[in-house]
Amino acid sequence: MAKVLQITFDCADPLGLGEFWCEVLGYVRESPPEAETWEEQLRLWKVPESEWNSRNAIIDPEGASPRIYFQRVPEGKSAKNRLHLDIRQAPGLTGEERMAAFEQRAAELVAMGAERVQRLDDNPATGDLGIIVMRDPEGNEFCLD
Repeated sequence: MAKVLQITFDCADPLGLGEFWCEVLGYVRESPPEAETWEEQLRLWKVPESEWNSRNAIIDPEGASPRIYFQRVPEGKSAKNRLHLDIRQAPGLTGEERMAAFEQRAAELVAMGAERVQRLDDNPATGDLGIIVMRDPEGNEFCLD
């Protein structure tokens, strides 16, 4: 049987971080199972309002990519990620055209609360293509690749 992959983020603000990643990935917030809105659904389930931002899920509207789940945790991020997302921002582009696409997207993401960490240009000695390393609004590393 095939397995279904879900990516989970521990975070302080599941709704806010979910909105950020919706914009980055072109995802949408997962629809509630029974009601028209999540507020109505949470009221039906009798979830206290203080818990309405304790979890959130976003999905690829085309169903091709994994669901991403955000869960509130009490502790903040304390170390470098051992796992990170690579956002394939410029498939098929090379050289300066590729890096220009990354620069444009990095500027847009910084305006949304991301942090630019480092630009690594093409390295002909290793065959590595250039990337821009970023952090989301809660400090999780990802790359424009």
